[in-house]
Amino acid sequence: MEFKSVITTCPICACGCGMWLEVMDGRIVATAPSKTSPTNRGKLCIKGWNVHEFVQHPDRLKKPLIRKDGVSREVPWDEALAYTAGELRRIRDAYGPDSIAFLSSARCTNEENYILQKFARTAVGTNNVDHCARL
Repeated sequence: MEFKSVITTCPICACGCGMWLEVMDGRIVATAPSKTSPTNRGKLCIKGWNVHEFVQHPDRLKKPLIRKDGVSREVPWDEALAYTAGELRRIRDAYGPDSIAFLSSARCTNEENYILQKFARTAVGTNNVDHCARL
């Protein structure tokens, strides 16, 4: 039985709380707050305490899927990206750029969020951009 603790940053929101992941035999089994983190000082919200549960959940999506005729099928990344780009183009051309909106995540870095809003505004032509960083 191999056990180790790995220090990391909570991915749930933009606060950046420090936390320890308890790993047993290569699987994350628990989360504990970092007492030395200046952000959370040994505390975690309920989401932080349970953040490890989604990582190994059997229903977690790990590969792209495309639904056709009500059935989802696994596809290569290139096909999924081409399909998504084509659908965005089709919707924009048929209904206008403001028929599309983009929602970003506090789990993304500032740079990733910047890229998304830049894509929305320059490539698609919409200012419909929002962010979920509300605690």
